Amino acid sequence: MKIGKNFTTKFIITLCALAFAFYSIFAPGAFAQQKNSEKKKSNASTSQYMQLINTIFGFVMQNYVDEVDPETLYSGALKGMMESLDDPYTQYLDSASMRGLTDTTVGEFGGVGLSITKPLVSTPEKPAYVEVSSPIEGGPGFKAGIQAGDFITAINGTATPDITMDEVLKMLRGKVGETVNVTIKRGKNMVFDVALTREIIEVPTVKFGTIFQSSKKIGYIKIIEFTPLTPEKVQQALDSFGNDYEGIVIDLRNNPGGLITSVRDVADKFIDDGTIVYTKNRNGEIEQLFSASKENTTVKENVPIIVLINKGSASASEILSGALKDHKKAYLIGERSYGKGSVQQLFPLYNNDGVKITIARYYTPSDVNIDKIGIPPDREVKLIELSENEEKIYVDLVNDDAISKYVESHPNMKESEIDRGAKELGAKYALNQRFLRRLLRMEVYRTKDPMLYDLDFDTQLVEALKTLTSEDFSQLVESTLTLKELQDAAILEEDLLSETKR
Repeated sequence: MKIGKNFTTKFIITLCALAFAFYSIFAPGAFAQQKNSEKKKSNASTSQYMQLINTIFGFVMQNYVDEVDPETLYSGALKGMMESLDDPYTQYLDSASMRGLTDTTVGEFGGVGLSITKPLVSTPEKPAYVEVSSPIEGGPGFKAGIQAGDFITAINGTATPDITMDEVLKMLRGKVGETVNVTIKRGKNMVFDVALTREIIEVPTVKFGTIFQSSKKIGYIKIIEFTPLTPEKVQQALDSFGNDYEGIVIDLRNNPGGLITSVRDVADKFIDDGTIVYTKNRNGEIEQLFSASKENTTVKENVPIIVLINKGSASASEILSGALKDHKKAYLIGERSYGKGSVQQLFPLYNNDGVKITIARYYTPSDVNIDKIGIPPDREVKLIELSENEEKIYVDLVNDDAISKYVESHPNMKESEIDRGAKELGAKYALNQRFLRRLLRMEVYRTKDPMLYDLDFDTQLVEALKTLTSEDFSQLVESTLTLKELQDAAILEEDLLSETKR
């Protein structure tokens, strides 16, 4: 029987290098906390596999027809090991990816400003497109109007289902000033190309300001990502509001998450007692418990708080949303959040690479894990949604580059001119006027600092302000259900539906 060289090489490389990867990552003491019963069950088979892999590794190194670089076997094996767990958040990270992860957490980098994910498995029914978790505010992707939930189907003409996440990152990141062409799929019918020019992406943390609504002073805090600097920036925002503010809007939309210690410190400013979040390991045991302390609380007692969430709100932003909701400290407005309830730990390795492994799941104060479920808002408010016909018109608008051409021909546009421009464009492109004004406004501010908020377009923020100024907030928030109560109600409803069918 003749076996193809590619198949043989990939098989042997992946199998034999597992031992090398295994010994590189884990010291013998790494499993010291496993229960004795688990050790007895697994030690025999584990040692056999390790011995087998080690034997094949040595055999390939000595007998393969071409000289083999052990580092190639090592990286290939780690990729295979991580991918076999079928967890998109457990990954092998080469040195470039490790550097990129560090950049997005604490520094800056050259790229297109998109937080993305990618499934490990691609099928004809569900291609492994790159999904945009959230655009980084102020980055090229944000300025181009790319949204959370968009799919990148191709980069520079290369179909994304056919390449790895590492290859995706290498294509999106690179020399500042160069252009990257991406094909965007949005909804069922919208497919269009966008040219993104790489910029230095400074990882943002917090933006804030005050909004005066119905003679009330409302503090507005937009938390863009949870980095080590976020708690300090949030405190700066709270201090800037003074003592006369009558409500707070915490905007977590398109916040992809970040550090659990960062979100703990932020939540502690709003919650004076009790659990903020805790994590459970593979055995269902609590590993870490983060609690609030009154001495760290800096927000005025009983101040009304609205939290804005959407499908781009993930991980740490869901921890903050869940904690404030379960403690009945805030009212949630917007759309259901993303649903990432797992905790990853980064293990740096000897040659500047590493692995990121899911080690636990986190739970809200009412004992709910929201992984793959998300957090529903207390009041659902959607932004403008395009009809099927409007989606086709929008694609024409993008392909014609109509927005940038109009703004280029009308420099230094004011609000009245933006309104007139929307009407002129609307004569050819029959789209919602508010939506067209938003597109023009974003293009006008593309080369400036982004607007802190847009009350003309942002119906979710408008609803938040209306709620804070015209409703009995204490009664409103007390009427909400905790995430556990919502979960129990959903289970009960499902059981009743099953009984009815039977």
